[in-house]
Amino acid sequence: MRTLFSALLISALTSSLAFAGDTGKVAIGSGLGGVAGNVIGQQVGGSTGAAIGAGLGGAAGGVITARDGNKTEAALGGGLGAAGGSVLGDKMGGSTGSLIGAGLGGAAGGALANEYAGGNERDGGHSHGKKHKKHKKHKHH
Repeated sequence: MRTLFSALLISALTSSLAFAGDTGKVAIGSGLGGVAGNVIGQQVGGSTGAAIGAGLGGAAGGVITARDGNKTEAALGGGLGAAGGSVLGDKMGGSTGSLIGAGLGGAAGGALANEYAGGNERDGGHSHGKKHKKHKKHKHH
């Protein structure tokens, strides 16, 4: 049942990937990475393995889906969000809560970090202030 739920969740989220903007792609990538890492980590090392796997999966999902300038921020946000969501979800709802928390935490963390990183680069470093006029040192009248 859990494998069927995971497969349906992944297919539902990836079908909307074509319509999502850059932040949406990072959110989906980090969320799916967090879920996949959570499932694999839980099989290997219980709740601690699930948290570590969710963190690594969320970071990987963020890196894969982010633009070149935002990869580090998306990885940090997706990884920390997925790991934190996994731990909180486990405390509230066991392994299923951990799975849901990893997905939601990874998505939220990846999206927030990607937006934060994108806000610094939106103008491309161009100044929109007044242009300075060139002054000639020697004026001849």
